Amino acid sequence: MSAFLTHALDAALALYALAMAGALLRMLRGPTAQDRVLALDFITVNGMLAMLTLGVRYASTMYFVTALIVALFGFVASAALAKFLLRGEVIE
Repeated sequence: MSAFLTHALDAALALYALAMAGALLRMLRGPTAQDRVLALDFITVNGMLAMLTLGVRYASTMYFVTALIVALFGFVASAALAKFLLRGEVIE
């Protein structure tokens, strides 16, 4: 792997961590529940992207499988939380 790609992946990981820290702050201080759910979804997406970046960095397929699992659980959690905020219950 070239030195440029290594530095670019390290910079991308640092920026993902910075974005997740900002979203964590929004999740903890969000004025409404919708803000907190959106911040949690944003953290999930950034975590998935960080896993994909780590998969490229270390040339390991396990990171890609983990990113897929994180994406699936993130989608289900977002749908459940959105339904809960709309109706007040998840299972009817």
